[in-house]
Amino acid sequence: MIKRTSKSHIEKTLTQNPSWKILDIGCGYGASKFATTISDIIDLTDHYKDRQFIKIKEKKLPFKDKEFDFVIASHVAEHVDDISYFLNELARISKKGYIEVPTRLEDNLVFENKKAHIWHLIFDDVNNQINISKKQIYFEPVLTVSTTKKLHEHFRESLVIELFWENSIEFTLNEDNFKVSKKISILNLLKKYFSKKIRLLIK
Repeated sequence: MIKRTSKSHIEKTLTQNPSWKILDIGCGYGASKFATTISDIIDLTDHYKDRQFIKIKEKKLPFKDKEFDFVIASHVAEHVDDISYFLNELARISKKGYIEVPTRLEDNLVFENKKAHIWHLIFDDVNNQINISKKQIYFEPVLTVSTTKKLHEHFRESLVIELFWENSIEFTLNEDNFKVSKKISILNLLKKYFSKKIRLLIK
């Protein structure tokens, strides 16, 4: 089962379950305060001296089946080469969890995402599943990660997808890389905007 949620609701749930064994995977230096175990492909042992840190060395995650009560994978899935394997591994090692990924809009807005991200994830609310496809560039990025984070305060629902899953993660994968026939021109959009503003000022 997988469905939409919100980060604030997830944090409330984790606050109410202090005994849970919680894994934050692929979080870099920004691990959740609720995580009892942290795991990444880079060695961050010295950074997380107060919590258990386990380095990921192989494709298979270094954890037992259902070892965790909850696993957090925030802005990780869009990076991994074998996303099917990764999602199945999350469902193997934990009973439930939280997945957060950028929307296609945010993915296209941010400079740093252009080469770092491999996949686009869209949530299908009718079939309650994630639809995954190769990332497409619709226009040249115009924002930095830090700038986009400021936009989250007002437009978070347009920029990130927040999902809760339990027991299993339903998804479909389309690995065909369809080329966008014509990219959206940010420059043309700005020209139209300023042209309209000028016309309004003249009237």
